[in-house]
Amino acid sequence: MAFPVASINLTALRHNLARVREFAPHSAVMSVIKADAYGHGVMAVAEALVDSDAFAVARLSEGIHLRQQGIEKPIVLLEGVNSEADFIQAADYQLSPVIHLHSQIQLLQSIKLPQPLQFNWLMIDSGMHRLGITPEQAPAALEILKSCANLTDEIGLMSHFANSDLVGDKRNQLQLSPMQALHNDTGLAVCLANSAAVISYPASHLDWVRPGLMLYGISPFDDKSGPELGLKPVMQLKTQLIAVYNIDAGEEVGYGGDWTAELPTRIGVASIGYGDGYSRHLSNKSEVWLRGQKAPLVGRVSMDTICLNLNDVEHAEVGDEVILWGSPELPVEQLAQLAETIPYELVTVITRRVQRELSDG
Repeated sequence: MAFPVASINLTALRHNLARVREFAPHSAVMSVIKADAYGHGVMAVAEALVDSDAFAVARLSEGIHLRQQGIEKPIVLLEGVNSEADFIQAADYQLSPVIHLHSQIQLLQSIKLPQPLQFNWLMIDSGMHRLGITPEQAPAALEILKSCANLTDEIGLMSHFANSDLVGDKRNQLQLSPMQALHNDTGLAVCLANSAAVISYPASHLDWVRPGLMLYGISPFDDKSGPELGLKPVMQLKTQLIAVYNIDAGEEVGYGGDWTAELPTRIGVASIGYGDGYSRHLSNKSEVWLRGQKAPLVGRVSMDTICLNLNDVEHAEVGDEVILWGSPELPVEQLAQLAETIPYELVTVITRRVQRELSDG
């Protein structure tokens, strides 16, 4: 087997989708598989999550790729599209671009698509101020869209929480209220709840939920891990030792000599680095799991390798498996805190030279 490897547990994916349905039993599920399914491999994930009611990606190219690979579920393009050519492609591939600008509405009135767009969504800016029209502008926009020949009459209302990972934050209710009001006034389906809201804010579930991070077994909250929420980690990132050697007290390891041995130390070199997407911000901070023990990373993360202090790992030798994250002892959430980032970033930046290995158990 070539290393490093990101082992993707398909059974865990299906378990996590089932957990979404336990949290939101009365809502349809739009599974978010953008950014190559958060770095997990979009085709394997889409096939494992076939029981989803719909998929969501960010961009037109992602949706086209899924269609070309035979995915038939409704596919929503969260960023929408902004040109006649892109709208035509979306129609050709039966994709559903989210409408979030008045200019998109005007364009849809002026062009002729080969077939009407289906499963349509209007993005409402309920308070995040990133994409969408205001709640006050929604009724007029809906009237135009309902009469547009390029759309079917299936229009839903979508929005996005800015602070749902902050449980109890009053701003969440400030975003939910206008969406509930629009739902009551129009009778249209609403899709608002992301992973954090699926777990912690039942009032926001409404017609559709839109889980992303939790599908991959990762917690959206700073103070909890995925397993503490009943989720199963999907990705285990692992590699192997390619060298083991001894250094004396006072000798330095790695670029810049950022780490100096305080006593005689056995050093291991593992085949992974920032060229594989393993964050350089973990230099001198993180640990790995090796032969049932934690071994600290020493020195800087290089492009292709990291160095480990093996003094507490007896009998470690070249060829041993090294787990970077995804074991109970090393959840990716813990690594993200050490890197002063979020788990989303760690998993999505794993590069193509890291082999994806599928498991089903």
